[in-house]
Amino acid sequence: MTTALNFHPLATLSQSLDEGAVTSVSLVEDALTHVHDTSGQGSRVYTQVFESQALNAARASDLLRSAGLKRSPLEGLVISVKDLFDVSGYTTRAGSVVLADAAPAKHDAVIVNRLRAAGTIVLGSTNMTEFAFSGLGINPHYGTPLGPFERSAGRIPGGSSSGAAVSVSDGMAAAAIGTDTGGSVRIPAAFCGLTGYKPTAARIPNQGLVTLSSSLDSIGPIGHRVTCCAWLDAIMSGELVPNIRNRSVSSLVLAKPRQVVFDQVEPIVMQAFIQACEALQQAGAKIEEIDVPELSEWQSIHAKSGLVATQAWALHQDYVRHQAQQYDPRVLLRLRGGEAVLASAYIDALKRRQDWISRLNARTHAFDAIIYPTVAMIPPLLAPLIENDELYGKTNALVLRNTAVMNYFDACSLSLPCHVPGQAPVGFMLSARAGQDKHLIEIGLACEHILNRIRGI
Repeated sequence: MTTALNFHPLATLSQSLDEGAVTSVSLVEDALTHVHDTSGQGSRVYTQVFESQALNAARASDLLRSAGLKRSPLEGLVISVKDLFDVSGYTTRAGSVVLADAAPAKHDAVIVNRLRAAGTIVLGSTNMTEFAFSGLGINPHYGTPLGPFERSAGRIPGGSSSGAAVSVSDGMAAAAIGTDTGGSVRIPAAFCGLTGYKPTAARIPNQGLVTLSSSLDSIGPIGHRVTCCAWLDAIMSGELVPNIRNRSVSSLVLAKPRQVVFDQVEPIVMQAFIQACEALQQAGAKIEEIDVPELSEWQSIHAKSGLVATQAWALHQDYVRHQAQQYDPRVLLRLRGGEAVLASAYIDALKRRQDWISRLNARTHAFDAIIYPTVAMIPPLLAPLIENDELYGKTNALVLRNTAVMNYFDACSLSLPCHVPGQAPVGFMLSARAGQDKHLIEIGLACEHILNRIRGI
């Protein structure tokens, strides 16, 4: 009585549990089989596995279900959480050895508590870029899990929520929880052929999270379908079920920016994106190409403000002074970028950000969403990035570019796979203004239905 978790959305697994075709215990055991498979990525995907705890929770879930009790649609489903979230009794390492000897957490993070209360089974903490400060997912301390595309060639999974995405793509969890400060949910989702959701930053509480940027951090899910993300987002934001209405693609008016986001886009990415746009237009969606000069302006503002580095430095300066040698040198270099930022420049950057958000809101208010490729490239090879610091820096900047602007905009964003199965993974990004989360999920569901036709799903 078991089923592979691979490629099954949460709704399918939930129905299988309702019908008695599987049990929560069997789902946990199946996930653990993938985790412990020595030919797989498990040792690099999870930094900690809560095996006995997860099995006990699954047994309790099965007992509740047998008594006719179901705490939420997520009852008995197996998820992973990024190693930034406190799990009671375990040390939160944040992908670093700097925190390896820290005291175990006394309490679950708020979102972990909410997920447990909804009946989910938290299998373990997933690997990540150290302190979430890169979009590539490379970790020299705990290893780097390889993405599913052309695995034998050794391609990166994207980051920083690298283990989160691979835990889902490889059947080690049915869905995953990550964080997104500049794209760290959407990038690995795109590189691993999955769906990733970055909500409005303030939507989900961050108590019990090791933060990177207090202004930009968002907590979001990775799954196989938009409904997976919608269910998890609802639970983490304090709802039991998402309140979502059906939208017709023919009602959508989407904006395609001319500036920045299509620069240096690889041909295979552009081809998949164009094919997705054509499918949406054939289904009745209106796509309007527009000028968004604020995107060009953002690059200058972002470069001068160093907002993430400044806020990250404030959190890490004491660690760096005493344990600098324990950091990933590339992460340390980015952290030190905030060391010399003047208080006046930082305050000015916060003000300029609010003005920029206001102008971009005004520019795009007539559209349901903004669309463009999630990442400008397909997953690059890991080995050259490890060997070449300059290549690492340039690749990281380009990988982060299209997603990071939406964090600065305080937008909600959804990355949908739009490639043909078997070809390189490509993400199609939909973004809407802050607070429009349910609206964006509805749009995402409508678009997913059309894009899945391209993918033969």
